[in-house]
Amino acid sequence: MSTIHVTDRAARWYKEELNLNDGDSIRFFARYSSGGGLHPGFSLGIAVEEPRHPAEQIEASGIHFFMEDHDYWYLKGHELHVDVVDEGRDIEYRYTEV
Repeated sequence: MSTIHVTDRAARWYKEELNLNDGDSIRFFARYSSGGGLHPGFSLGIAVEEPRHPAEQIEASGIHFFMEDHDYWYLKGHELHVDVVDEGRDIEYRYTEV
């Protein structure tokens, strides 16, 4: 069972905002941050790049979303849900315990 869930409308948002084409990939990764994310001192970052050693990957609306092995600790014990909020103007990352 996948721990990363991206709605089709969120995938379309990424395509439009980042000028992506079908078959492109987005990497989710843990990054240092002063803000709060799932873990204090870290938040979720994104990068448009191809997978090298994905721990998890899914496809939504022609875009591949993945998290590399070395970043997967960030989701341990949780699922990531990505959707669009604010009438389509922004992305929301929600985490649920599993």
